[in-house]
Amino acid sequence: MKLSEKNRDFFHNVFDVVRLIPEGRVTSYGAIAKYLGAPRSSRMVGWAMNASHKEEGIPAHRVVNRNGLLSGRHHFNPPEAMEQRLVAEGIDVKEHQVQSLKTVFWDPSEELKL
Repeated sequence: MKLSEKNRDFFHNVFDVVRLIPEGRVTSYGAIAKYLGAPRSSRMVGWAMNASHKEEGIPAHRVVNRNGLLSGRHHFNPPEAMEQRLVAEGIDVKEHQVQSLKTVFWDPSEELKL
């Protein structure tokens, strides 16, 4: 799949936000999309996360779905790596879902206010 310049820029904006997620915290595809001014683009954020594995230094394991599910885990090699990285950062994960999501949730719209 060849990315248009517009999509490539969006992906890089997503990557920039994901790099800011602190260790031991998670955010959602939708929260990133909303922060970037594209609230209906959660799926596009997911595509960016899928593509992020080709880039260095993007903690894609910290991005989960709105319910805390590790919906992108099948893009990790091995798939258990997403959960292992979260657990190593002190995040409680059971049955592929972040527990206490409200406690560890990082909202870029709040955290990155000017």
